[in-house]
Formats: sequence, structure tokens, C-alpha cells
Amino acid sequence: MSAPAQRPKVTEREARQVAEAARERDWHRPSFAKELFLGRFRLDLVHPHPLPAAEDVRRGEAFLAVLRDFCETRIDGARIEREARIPDETITGLKEIGALGMKIDPAYGGLGLTQLYYNRALALVGSASPAVGALLSAHQSIGVPQPLKLFGTQEQKDAFLPRLARTDLSAFLLTEPDVGSDPARLATTAVPDGDAYVLDGVKLWTTNGVIADLLVVMARVPASEGHPGGITAFVVEADAPGITVEHRNAFMGLRGLENGVTRFHRVRVPAGNRIGPEGAGLKIALTTLNTGRLSLPAACAGAAKWCLRIAREWSGVREQWGRPVARHEAVGTKISFIAATAFALEAVVDLASQMADEERNDIRIEAALAKLYGSEKAWLIADELVQIRGGRGYETADSLAARGERAVPAEQLLRDLRINRIFEGSTEIMHLLIAREAVDAHLSVAGDLIDPEKTLADKARAGARAGGFYARWLPGLVTGPGQLPGAYGEFGPLAGHLRYIERTSRKLARSTFYAMSRWQGRMELKQAFLGRIVDIGAELFAMSAACVRAELLRTTGEHGPEAQQLADAFCHQARLRVEELFTRLWSNTDDLDRRIVDGVLAGRYTWLEEGVVDPSGEAPWIADAAPGPSARENVHRRIP
Repeated sequence: MSAPAQRPKVTEREARQVAEAARERDWHRPSFAKELFLGRFRLDLVHPHPLPAAEDVRRGEAFLAVLRDFCETRIDGARIEREARIPDETITGLKEIGALGMKIDPAYGGLGLTQLYYNRALALVGSASPAVGALLSAHQSIGVPQPLKLFGTQEQKDAFLPRLARTDLSAFLLTEPDVGSDPARLATTAVPDGDAYVLDGVKLWTTNGVIADLLVVMARVPASEGHPGGITAFVVEADAPGITVEHRNAFMGLRGLENGVTRFHRVRVPAGNRIGPEGAGLKIALTTLNTGRLSLPAACAGAAKWCLRIAREWSGVREQWGRPVARHEAVGTKISFIAATAFALEAVVDLASQMADEERNDIRIEAALAKLYGSEKAWLIADELVQIRGGRGYETADSLAARGERAVPAEQLLRDLRINRIFEGSTEIMHLLIAREAVDAHLSVAGDLIDPEKTLADKARAGARAGGFYARWLPGLVTGPGQLPGAYGEFGPLAGHLRYIERTSRKLARSTFYAMSRWQGRMELKQAFLGRIVDIGAELFAMSAACVRAELLRTTGEHGPEAQQLADAFCHQARLRVEELFTRLWSNTDDLDRRIVDGVLAGRYTWLEEGVVDPSGEAPWIADAAPGPSARENVHRRIP
């Protein structure tokens, strides 16, 4: 039997230090969301709504037309669901139309689409098959092309990007069987050996890994003479000797996903395939995700639009008690929520995408908020659609078709969307990540005051900095344009919502400041509180995006009145959620919950678990990932 995997022993503080070192610390450009959390409603950063250049529109629309035809004629979503595999000919067809190179510069054979049109393409293809959408997103949003674009050498770009634009699929390998969002414990190693590195380790949940040609692999380089070491990124040929895809994972949704377990045993990787310097791997991953995360909410927005269509068509046909179910208030409120939220989700994605294209703003918080908000709200929308459809919502599309009814895959969408609350940072991790960025200004000036390792001199300097910052900042939280009845009048019926956003952003900043003053160094432990703070900010960001989009549509003459009505409904719904979140900041069961958790872990409630059987199999909770040669068949396959 192989020895257990030797994982780095790290304390909680060391793990946090690793994550902190990987953060992009500087703010060279303004951030709408960052200012929002600080109580400053910088409408000028998002209004007038940024627009794409005419040539970008021409190229983007031309490709969307090709892609739409491909989705309608060459993607069989029902077959993918049934066979739990994307047919090879579908993937080959995607290569032929250039879909692998949507974000790759034309100089390397790609289409060079903007982030806006790339996301619209993902929403379109994801509506045909979420599994195909996930394949394309994993390939370009977090796979090899994006980190090479941002951090690769010219030689690496010349060698790999032409392949990735037309023929080669890529995958991103970070997670390990015992390592998720805590990369400080990463166990896969890359040991320098002459002009190469030797990789050993096991990676889990490698989306596209079963069929990928090129991999981005994160591995730990041990420090030695001439090697600073640290977590480092490499481009690795998927068919290199020593690589075995040991298993193709199966999930409750996205059944066509080519996701597996990949083992590396003495895999030699040329030093020229290292992306960036040693130790920069996590920073590369996080920077890649700044815009890469936008692909997920794009798919969520597309799913919401489909749900609206099905809800509209079905609830107008299905009758109960003498009238269509849509005319019953219990169902009508669900339809209103779906319509208003679908409008807001598209507004959030389009605004964040165009901001990414213009590169005038730092969108790291906006992209994270879009991912968080989109994944949570799309899941709720799909759940409401299943409820509206009733028993037919729970029935599979194949079963509906066999009975002679329209094959509506509502239950499949619910299963497919569920992973988005976990993919690319779970909701809980996104709360913490966004909260860290939201309080960055406070920690920058006053962080040393609550750091137990800082000296008295450090604390004194921090006190002086904090005094100056808060003397300027706090007075600005007292009053603002949101208290002026005529403010934002150009937005017409939506002006009141913008005044609400301005007032509420200041209230949010005051609440955050009060919490930091109250809990100081214990603030990082108040994860439930921080989650609510972030959720309030997410609602305010979505409200802002909805209002700005509605005003854009009004001024361009495209469905202006209807857009204003949807934005108005969404903002009213969001305001109710915000007020509830503010109440729960200070009136909650957090302390009681912690006591219950202590009791559960101590085994005080095991009597409550009696009277049932456990159908789980007998095996370790976490599979052994000890390095060494593979004893399993290699299930990696190439797409012809």
C-alpha cells in the first residue's frame, strides 16, 4: 500500500497569508463596486452605459449568427443528457466554426471577440446545452488561453495559442482530493531537474481534463538554491508520459461534462512551459478569474431568459379554476420575479463585460458580484419554473415526450445550474473574497491596529493613518444626493431607486465601520455577517445595472418603457431583500447557531440521527492522493 500523501502542514494564519499574498493588492483604476461598499455611489463610472465599438459589434453579431445556426442544427441537448457525453462530432464542429478561439487574438488564428460578445455566445450555446457551454467556458475562461494572454511569454503564445484557437482543448488543474479553496495545502509538486520540472501529484474535478490536449497545472515548487519556489503555473501536454486520467466523474447535472481525476507521476515539463515566475501561480489564477468569472453569470443570464419564455408560454396555456395559472397571484408573483430578475442578470453581465472590455475600471469586485448574484438568482429562477410547471417540472423531458407532450427540460436545468453555486468559488468563498476586497481600504489604513504581530510603533503609525482617513471619510456618510428629491431626475420613474441606492450605500458603509469597530480582529470570524454585507452590495450593484440598462434602452428607443417597468419591478423586489438583510445584520441566530454546531460536533445530538439507515458506501471520506504510479486504466481520449 502506498504511503499517505504528505501535505504541507499549515496553520490557519499561514493559510490566510498565502491567500493574501496572491491578492492583487493595488487599485490602479477606479472600481464602482469598491466605491459602493465605501458609501460612495459613483454613478459616473457606469452611466452613460458603456457601448462596444462598431467593428466589435459587426464581428460579434456575425459570429453569433453562425453559432445560433450551429446550436439549432448540430447540438442535440437531449442526446447529450441521455448519453452523458458530448458527441465527438459536436466538438469537432465547434472547432470548425472557431468557437475554441472566441477570445484569442486573430493574430493567433482566433476570433478576437470582446468579453461582451464572448459572454453572449456562452449564453447562447449554454441554452442549447449547458454541458457544451461549460466545455467552452472552461477552455477559454480559466484554461490555457487566458493565463497565457495575461502572463505568457511571446514564445509561449506563438507555440500554444494557434493550437488552442482551432484544434486543442484545454483544462485548468488546481483542486486536489483534499484541497479546495485552501491552496496553502497544495501537495502536487514540481521539482526542478535541469532544464525541466518533474511533476508528481493528483488533481480532482479537472473540467475538460478527460479530453484536453493542454493543461494549466498548479504545483508547488520546493525552495532551493536558485529557485524561490512556491505555487507555480505550468502548461503541460495532456499526453505526456506519466499522466493518467484515472476516472471520469459523474454528477447530478452537466452530465456531458468531461471532468475527471488526473494523476501525475514523474512527468517532465520543460522549464519554458512555466507561466510567470515561480511562486506566482495563485496570483495568476486569481487574476485570470477576474474576468474569467463573467462566463458563469453569462450562462446564468441565458438560463433565466429561457425560464422566462417557458414560464410565459406554459402559464398562459395551463388553466386552473377557469383561468390561466398566470392570472392567479400565487403564480403571477413567481413570473414577475423571473422576468424582473432575468432583466437584471443580463444587465449585470452586459455592464460588467463592457467595463472589462474598456479597461477603464478595475472590475475584480464587479465580476465576483456578478458570479455570486447570477449563480444564486438563476438557481432560484429555475426552482420557481419547476414549481410553476408542477408535476411536469419534476418530470424529465424524455418522459414528457414519450407521453406526447413538449419535452421541456426544466428539471435538468435545475440540476445543471446547481453547480454554479460551487464552480469557480462557492457562494461562501465568494462572500469572503468580496468582503476582503470591500474592506480593503479600512485594512490598508488601520489593519496594523488589529494585527497581534505588529509592534507598538506600527500600531501608532496605523493610528495616525486611520485618524486622517476617517476624519475625511466619515463625514461623507452623513448626507448625500440620495436625500435630495430631485436627484437623478434624468432617470424619470427610476430616479427614486437611484436615490435609494445612494442612501443605502452610505448606510452599508456605516454598518461595516461599526462592525469593524465592535469586533476588530474578530471581524474575519463573523462570516455570516460579512455574507449579508456582501449580499446587500450585490443587490445594490444589480439595481444600479438594471437602472442604467433601462435608461440606455430608453434613449436608444429599444423597448424603453418595457425596460423601465422591468427595472422598476426588480428594484422594488431588491429593496425588500435589502431591508431584510439589514435587519438580519444585528437580529439573527448566529451565536445560537455556533452553540448548536458545537453540540453537533461534540456528538450531543446523535440520538436525533436514530431511526434511519445510511445508504452510503464504506470508504474514506477523502480518497488517498499519495504520489506514485497509477494502477488504473487511462480514460483520457482525444477528439479526432
